[in-house]
Amino acid sequence: MIKWFKNIGPGPLIAAAFIGPGTVTVCTLAGVSYGFTLLWAMVLSIIATVVLQGMSARLGIITQKGLSEIIRTEIKNPVLKFLAILLILSAIVLGNAAYEGGNITGGVLGLETIVKNPRITIGELGINLLSVLIGCIAFVLLFIGNYKILEKSLVALVILMSLAFLVTAIITKPDITKILKGAFIPTFPNDSLFTVIALIGTTVVPYNLFLHASLVKERWKSKTDLQFVRKDTIIAIILGGLVSMCIIISAASIPSQGVKSATDLAKGLEPLFGSFAKYFLAIGLFSAGITSAITAPLAAAYVTTGCLGWSTNMKSKKFRTVWIVVLVLGVLFSSIGIKPIEVIKFAQVTNGILLPVIAGFLIWIMNKKSVLGDYKNTIKQNILGILILGISILLSLTTLNKVFSLNLF
Repeated sequence: MIKWFKNIGPGPLIAAAFIGPGTVTVCTLAGVSYGFTLLWAMVLSIIATVVLQGMSARLGIITQKGLSEIIRTEIKNPVLKFLAILLILSAIVLGNAAYEGGNITGGVLGLETIVKNPRITIGELGINLLSVLIGCIAFVLLFIGNYKILEKSLVALVILMSLAFLVTAIITKPDITKILKGAFIPTFPNDSLFTVIALIGTTVVPYNLFLHASLVKERWKSKTDLQFVRKDTIIAIILGGLVSMCIIISAASIPSQGVKSATDLAKGLEPLFGSFAKYFLAIGLFSAGITSAITAPLAAAYVTTGCLGWSTNMKSKKFRTVWIVVLVLGVLFSSIGIKPIEVIKFAQVTNGILLPVIAGFLIWIMNKKSVLGDYKNTIKQNILGILILGISILLSLTTLNKVFSLNLF
């Protein structure tokens, strides 16, 4: 364990990226509405994420390139390449800019559970100072441009978040038998399909596949470090999945009336388990918000620079410009209360389409000996990858069905 901590890498950053305010909200609603019965969807999500992120990490360390760089060089047809890059940039960059407001707002909601909400008014414009504060923290950590500092900061926040949600779940004194039953016996309660898809969709995230490959090459340079990459990925994602399960468990313990978000969950826990439960949950929500507020702009910068052939150095001007734009838009959306519904709707659609496309491309590229040599996929890895690709196609169809009311199901 000590050796693993010394060799800890991007794994916790990937966990930090997928446990954002959106995940906290989806897990809260899953627990409130269906109790422990949908825990199996998180177990499935953990397995799928380990498989796909494992491929992405292996690609990064063997090729020393990011996934977007590989896409740009390996798709030879100029029309297909243009369409692929356009879809990726639309989904990841515009999507992350839209979601960034939600990430920062999530961190603010966590703080508002503990402290008062300071606002200043300029004319008719009200600005939330907590949004600006979180934006400034994210800016400083990203602008330093030092991977080790960024990694240590996010690992500390992930540990804080994990402990907060774990303690909250323990406080509720859940029935272990029901937890095991919910985790390993799949069931579909009435009207639960969209919630199941949402749980999978908030864990198996397209931009994390790009982020992981890029971060791995920042952390490790030698193929001999592949053993550390595997352990880092598996342990971090399993722990991240357990954090999501803890949120579901916490939410399952309180009455469902009026609970629509994590902040409602915090209020619901207080009369049942004391004010300290509310504080643990608030700390967890704040950590989830700020970690995602850092990783979303970082992913957008890696994707943009890789797709356009720019330098992926964290201190380069173009790299910094991309994440600054995404971060500033997020602070703006959050601080003045703008809800970019149409942009988020567009991002949901493009992300829904993007996941099976990227998963399919990833499986294809992981079988190319010209790219990976002896480190290409095994038969077992391909079988798991194809099964997950099928799930991602279902997720894509369900997203399109929900957004456009196509009545496919």
